[in-house]
Amino acid sequence: MERYLTPQQVCDELLPGMTPALLAQLRYRGTGPEYFAPTPRKILYSEERVRAWVEASSRTSTADTALAG
Repeated sequence: MERYLTPQQVCDELLPGMTPALLAQLRYRGTGPEYFAPTPRKILYSEERVRAWVEASSRTSTADTALAG
């Protein structure tokens, strides 16, 4: 069964060093992990999709092109 996390849980459990404010900026820019908005004031992330987003950002060199942001 899929696990859904709040922005704070994502930062605490999956993305150490990330803040909920930075996660909100990534949402606004459309460069962060996919999310769900079941109500206008509630944001949830799928643990699986956050992990996939992190995996997709893999680099082998600092010369690799970063995600547009």
